[in-house]
Parts: sequence; structure tokens; C-alpha cells
Amino acid sequence: MNTTDTMAGRGLEALRAAIAGQVFVPGQAGYDQARTAWNLAVDQRPAVVVDARSAADVVAAVRFARANGMRIAPQGTGHGAGPLEPLHGAMLLRTTRMRKVRIDPAARTARAEAGAVWADVTVPAGQHGLAALAGSSPDVGVTGYTLGGGLGWLARRYGLAANSVTAAELVTADGELVRADAGHEPDLFWAVRGGGGVGVVTALEMRLYPVGELYAGDLFFPIERAAEVLHAWREWTLTAPDEVTSEGRLLWLPPLPEIPGPLRGRAFVMVEAACLGDADAGAEQISPLRRLGPEQDTFAMIPAPGLGQLNMDPPQPVPFQGDGAFLDDFPAAAIDALVAFADPDAGPALTSVEVRHLGGALARPAPGGGAQPSIDANYLLVAVGISPTPDLAAAARTQAQAVKDAFAPWRVGYDYYNSEETPVPASAVLPPASYRRLQKIKAAYDPDQAIISAHPVWPTRP
Repeated sequence: MNTTDTMAGRGLEALRAAIAGQVFVPGQAGYDQARTAWNLAVDQRPAVVVDARSAADVVAAVRFARANGMRIAPQGTGHGAGPLEPLHGAMLLRTTRMRKVRIDPAARTARAEAGAVWADVTVPAGQHGLAALAGSSPDVGVTGYTLGGGLGWLARRYGLAANSVTAAELVTADGELVRADAGHEPDLFWAVRGGGGVGVVTALEMRLYPVGELYAGDLFFPIERAAEVLHAWREWTLTAPDEVTSEGRLLWLPPLPEIPGPLRGRAFVMVEAACLGDADAGAEQISPLRRLGPEQDTFAMIPAPGLGQLNMDPPQPVPFQGDGAFLDDFPAAAIDALVAFADPDAGPALTSVEVRHLGGALARPAPGGGAQPSIDANYLLVAVGISPTPDLAAAARTQAQAVKDAFAPWRVGYDYYNSEETPVPASAVLPPASYRRLQKIKAAYDPDQAIISAHPVWPTRP
């Protein structure tokens, strides 16, 4: 009996009849598209894909999976698929089409369904002079990004996106739709704010912040100046106020026609920054770096939704390999270690190596915060390589690991949940105390490990 027959024998047609969304199994038209991750290097092959349209669909899908002994991998936009375990025999529960967003400008809050991407929130919020703690790309899913913490361009002033969440609606592993907030289901509310998945989130409510415009942009320098620029940037970060979030970056741009001519096919060392305040204050903040004489300077006042273009992330799914690490410091020796990778011709292996400045609000425990109440690190390293072929994928993996290994002397005891693209447990990407509490919560709500998360939590057994 093939997989389709087996699933049909388990009541698959009853599931199809019970939901407004669609159900796909291997061999069926639409299955390959439904299972595709944002990272095209990841080949997800679940036993069934449910394309949910509502929270009621999610409830029905979870109950079906549990009744048939299947595990469940929730996924909104397809991001974060790299660290997942193989999905053989499992249900991939997609919430991609659940994209309704409601902005309450008076309360300064947003409610976003589980399939919403950040552009769905930032654009309407921006119409009211408000900003969300969004990611670097407008196409990143709100839910997955927030469940893993959420480090955006306003982080040093307002903290992690996870700690701006005021409520979560989720379906537990036993198929119950619950609301978790400060007064209801406090353990679940704590866990979804940076601890990954302990259920299937159907919607999040979050605070918005009074940011209409800000001063932001990129400074481009030839990569041959990497040592000079990165040393200057690091010294600059030591006195940068909380209103400034920035990163130093090595970037190799491919020779593609959509890339502007002066940048096409070249390698750069860059400083990217977002400065809260007006143009005069922002220009004053970045003046020490501007005096280095960048080849191109894009800094200007921009509306808050424009921050989604600052990092120049690809606007469509691509195959890539990557890795990241929290750093307690980025001293001269660490800069020299990174500059060793600043080969103008290294583009085929790595596309980008970023070092993000942390601290500020991120270093202060958020009152009533979740599984990541603060970050005990001062910088974040992220290395990524676009990998359209198996040979390039292997080279990118090797090079990303080499970059991470070079920073071993400055790494803290755990890495960042959202930048860890390899299959490691949650104990490797969360503070130890948070992981221990998550183990207890997992034992209470999902002792059978029915929910598959990017970085698994092993329940504490009685």
C-alpha cells in the first residue's frame, strides 16, 4: 500500500471535508509546491501537508495527526526549515495563507495571524507613525521570527521582538485552541516568547512603537579596506547610544543584472545602521564612520517600513547555507580573524558575513520577559552563502563553519536561536535556566514530542 492509500485509510478524506484549506500527499498535484521551504536547499518530504486557512483548520489538523500517531511540524512562511529533523511520517502544517493583520493605533498594538510576513505588519503600522520590532527582511514570517527571539533594527532601543508580544493564540499538542497572555496560560506565554514551539501558534499580539521615520542606510567601502573599516566600526560601537543599532559586514555581490552597476559583481566591507531621531542627530552619530570616505553612502531619513530593505536580503526563496554565534566581544584579534576571510574572490562560497552590535535594551532583562529575557552577548556573528548547486552548498557550509570556528575564543555559552541553521537542541541556543524551564513546560503540554520545533526541547521526565 502506498503512502496516499495509507493516509486515505486513516481518514484523510474526512480531514479534507473538515477544513477550509487543502491537504496534499506525495504524488498528488500541489504537494511539491506545498512542501517547499524558503531555503530551497532544504528538501522537506512530510507524509502529508495541510495548508490551513484558519485556527479551526489548525485544530482539526492537529487532532487528526494525534489520532493517527503523526508528529506535527508547524510552518508559516517556510523560513527556519534548515534545522528541522527529517519529516518522514510527519505532518507539515502550513499556516502560510493565514495572513490577516489588525492594527490598533490607539493601543499601539498589532495582531498578526501565523502566516503574516513582516511587511503585512510594518506597512499598515507605518501609516499610523508606528513601528514593529521587525526583522531585516519584509518577507520573513512574523511568528517564526518572534518565537526564536527576533533581533531587528530597533533592538538596542526596544529589545527582542519576543518580549514585545502581549498575547499568543495557539493550538496545544492535544488539539485545544488557547489564548496565552500574562493572566492566562503563563507557562505557554513565557515559552512562545523566544523559546520556539510548544504548540502551533495561530496568531500573535504585540506592541508597536512610536517611530515614523528614522535615519538609516549603508556605507560601502572596497573590501580591501576591511581591517580599517571594521576596527573603526568596533571602536564606534563602544560609545553608540541605545538609539543606534548597527552592523559591520563583508558582502560579495554576484554579477546579476538586477544589482546596480557600480555594485555588481564586487565585494565590499560595509557599515549598516539605523538611528532613531532626526537627520541632524543621525548624521552626527555616523559622522566618525562617514569621515572614512565610503565609496557609496545611502544614509537618509526613511519611513520605518523601509528598514526591510536595509540589509538587501533576497526578496524570493533561494538555496543557502549559514551559521551564526553570539560573541562576548569583537576585539582586534577577532576583527583580524574575520579580515582573513575578506578575499575579494571568495564570493562563490560566502555571500555575507555580518557582525551585529547588541547591548543596550537587549542586555537588560525585560520586565516579565519570556524565554530570552536578555542577551548575554555584545555582538552576533552570522555567515551565509547562496548555494545553487551541491558543490557550492558544500563549500558554503565549510566556509561558514570555518568563520564560526575562527571566533571560538569570543563565543558565549549558547548561540542565537534564529541564526542557528544546523540541527541542534534548544539547549544550544538558549540560556541554561530557560532551557530547564522549557523542559518542564514541554513535559506538561507535549510529553510525547508531538510538535516538531527547529531546536527541540526534551521533556523533563518525572
